Amino acid sequence: MMLARPGLLAVSAISGALWSLPIALLPVAIGRGIDAIGRGDGDSVWLWGLTAAGLGIAQTLAGTVQHFASYGCWIHGAGVTQRLATEHAAKLGANLRDTTTTGDVVAITTSDINPIGDSFEVLGRAFGSLIAFIVCATALLTTSPLLGVVALVGVPLAVVGIGPLLKPLEKRQTKQREEKTAVNALAADIVSGLRILRGVGGEKQFLDRFRRSSQRVRSAGVQVGRSEAWLSAAEVALPGLVTVVITWLGAQLAINGTIGVGELITFYGVSVFLVIPVTTATEFAGVLSAALVSARKVCKLLSTERTLAEPENPVPLPEGPLDLFDETSGIKAEAGKLTVIDVGADAEAVASRMARFTDPGEPALVSGVPVDRVALGELRRRVVYAHNQDIWFSGVLREQVAPAEPGDVEITEALYAADAEDIVDALPKGVDEVIGERGREVSGGQRQRLNLARALATDADVLLLDEPTSAVDAHTEARITERVAKLRRGKTTVVFSQSPLWTHVADVVVSTKVPA
Repeated sequence: MMLARPGLLAVSAISGALWSLPIALLPVAIGRGIDAIGRGDGDSVWLWGLTAAGLGIAQTLAGTVQHFASYGCWIHGAGVTQRLATEHAAKLGANLRDTTTTGDVVAITTSDINPIGDSFEVLGRAFGSLIAFIVCATALLTTSPLLGVVALVGVPLAVVGIGPLLKPLEKRQTKQREEKTAVNALAADIVSGLRILRGVGGEKQFLDRFRRSSQRVRSAGVQVGRSEAWLSAAEVALPGLVTVVITWLGAQLAINGTIGVGELITFYGVSVFLVIPVTTATEFAGVLSAALVSARKVCKLLSTERTLAEPENPVPLPEGPLDLFDETSGIKAEAGKLTVIDVGADAEAVASRMARFTDPGEPALVSGVPVDRVALGELRRRVVYAHNQDIWFSGVLREQVAPAEPGDVEITEALYAADAEDIVDALPKGVDEVIGERGREVSGGQRQRLNLARALATDADVLLLDEPTSAVDAHTEARITERVAKLRRGKTTVVFSQSPLWTHVADVVVSTKVPA
């Protein structure tokens, strides 16, 4: 991910160095100016004064660039992480529920992107602080080897001394992350099942569970806060000790006449500056600790593979109408015809084999080609399996119904065939109305008709419909069956239903007991 934007990272690192160096060099310029005043050298006073002003201007400009670059790095780290996680979740499709939890996905795309972005944001300042520390230590060594050695040894020791605090912090952050996952999953369950919970009077029980889960998150957060407080105290105390030692030694050297007043001020200013590299290093360590916890979760999701593998040498499907044959049940759907299957067992199992949402021992055939030999992208585009329990996402109705690749069927035609025009007419903005998650603004029967309209709008070569009218009345169902038969004429349509109204319009009727 870092290599994807090398230019941005380079700008952040260079601007971070150019921002830190003036702060480190400013005490040197001031000290030299004070020494020049002591010597009565007016020209040198002006020179070092202008140098100090130039350092201030340079720091301001570099700080502006660094600010934009560092936040650009944050957006890059957080944005790419969110995009990769979302794309992979979409790629997993139906397998997502089998490989991870709702809480994990929600936590990744909301909470985890922040520490990962923070780790990218602090890189430039961390690099700049390192460069400035090297310059400061070199300046101290040149003027006073003793003070230079104290700085070179003391500051790294201060950073190392913070190390023992990081492991407990990471452990507590991991626990907090797990509790967040649990509470997110519980919240998603409550929202999705709120109507049912109200029906059975279960709101109070789930509210109590949510409160207990929230309290565990709070408790884990307090533990993380304690570790971060110790870390913050260490980042002040440890470099403060180094500053005290350097200042005390510098004062002794000034009393002995080894260094002048200006050099003493330089040493003091530089020693105070050394707090910045240690603070930045501590910040980077803390951010990195949190980022590692989040990155493990992201990598776990990204390493999850689909249970349905792509064929090594995919076989293209023939053009035009396609026929289906399920070897397990012996059921066949003829090309270009409306086949109604009156199953006695699990219709979903038959449809899943035909559309390859599962890999049984004997794969179904699409126009003679085993479904596991067809590229999944082509299979999903040409063989569409629509279940009446398919999930709706929040968004504009037009965008929800319209397929990604429009065919010859217009949205208005699909809505008419599904007898869903009255639903659209009742919405204030019609097809431009925003429908909430899971289509909660409409009833179960209305949602089923909209699901059917969405399936019909795909204009797929093969359309598998599982009980598409089970939640509508007989008059509505009669209109739907006639309209769907007319709209889908010449294309392969398979309807799993025991309704005689579908049987009435079917080209072929299959009635058999199908093993699950």
